[in-house]
Amino acid sequence: MESMIRDIKLAPSGHDKIEWVKNFMPVMAAIDEEFSKTKPFAGKKMVITLHLEAKTAYMAEIFQHAGAEVAITGSNPLSTQDDIAAALVEDGLNVFAWHGCTEEEYFTFIDKALDIKPDIIIDDGGDLVHLLHTKRRELLENIIGGSEETTTGVHRLRGLAKEGKLEFPMIAANDAYMKFLFDNRYGTGQSTWDGIMRTTNLVIAGKNVVISGYGWCGKGGAMRARGLGANVIITEVDPIKAIEAVFDGFRVMPMDEAAKVGDIFLTLTGDKDVIRDRHFAVMKNGAMMANSGHFDCEINIPELDRASVSRRTVRNNIEEFKMADGRKLYLLAEGRLVNLAAGDGHPAEIMDLSFAVQFFSAIHLLEHGKDMKPDVYLMPEEINTKIAERKLKALGVSIDVLTPEQRAYLNLE
Repeated sequence: MESMIRDIKLAPSGHDKIEWVKNFMPVMAAIDEEFSKTKPFAGKKMVITLHLEAKTAYMAEIFQHAGAEVAITGSNPLSTQDDIAAALVEDGLNVFAWHGCTEEEYFTFIDKALDIKPDIIIDDGGDLVHLLHTKRRELLENIIGGSEETTTGVHRLRGLAKEGKLEFPMIAANDAYMKFLFDNRYGTGQSTWDGIMRTTNLVIAGKNVVISGYGWCGKGGAMRARGLGANVIITEVDPIKAIEAVFDGFRVMPMDEAAKVGDIFLTLTGDKDVIRDRHFAVMKNGAMMANSGHFDCEINIPELDRASVSRRTVRNNIEEFKMADGRKLYLLAEGRLVNLAAGDGHPAEIMDLSFAVQFFSAIHLLEHGKDMKPDVYLMPEEINTKIAERKLKALGVSIDVLTPEQRAYLNLE
């Protein structure tokens, strides 16, 4: 199988990046050491669709070391790093991705990766699963199962399952405690503001920051914005999450009101049309918009384009939309994931946990997938505990252990 990448000569830089993150992913390093010896995936084929950067590359190589033949594509045109893609090709993986690919190329890459005829898949957002259920149904008989990295993808999977159309078991890796408590909150919180700050080179302190969505990603974005000195406003549609935001000390209001006062808008909902024409009409001059939810539909860019009289790139990853009344509104990273399109994504220490979830989800499918009905599953709780124990050990942190009497008191025996 011939890979499709930008330039194999970029590989040395990619190798350096992968080597760097290895230093800060001790759980994955321990997994690599253990399973490269036992090779549980020997004879199995895997397709991975994730943000193609250094942490993802390390995980893909660990699957390869564990015996799998791996094909990998990028899940976002702007998050693929061409030097990483080249490094993986040199290391013997099948890679189909380059930075800035068109929508047509994006789906072509996934289609080409599927030619490997995978046994197990890892998806990010649901496009890989969608292709298997539509254009590539002939491959369904090979699929043991897969896992999904994102909230958006899990929503799509549960919709398929509810309709009785899901054809194989999928583990909601996103919903594992060792994923969302850390990746969605601390990972998204830090990497999002890293992307915004390195892109704009502007101060956050003193600005009105509007966070749309108070799920775990929204909590992380709001927490870090407050830490940077911003005045944080939350918009929500869920009354429970809204009252939680109030009790966490944030102002809560509808987007129609927040649009009038916000300096920076950040969407983290996984839904569409969170910010649209009526909001653009009342925004302050200089307002900036970014997305860390998932797809580039949370901010309605076609409506923003139609509402403007001119559109131009004023700085790398910043587009200026000039309104008829002279106001200038700014869109970061084309409305795609700002933490990846304009940054390097989540810190390595965070992805150490998330990708451990993905690895053990794949192991669980390998061992039990043939007996699992087509549905969406949570990762077994004991795997969460195993990952947490490995991380604590790597950090040199010890915790208490219940006595037999205490376990009996809690009915744990």
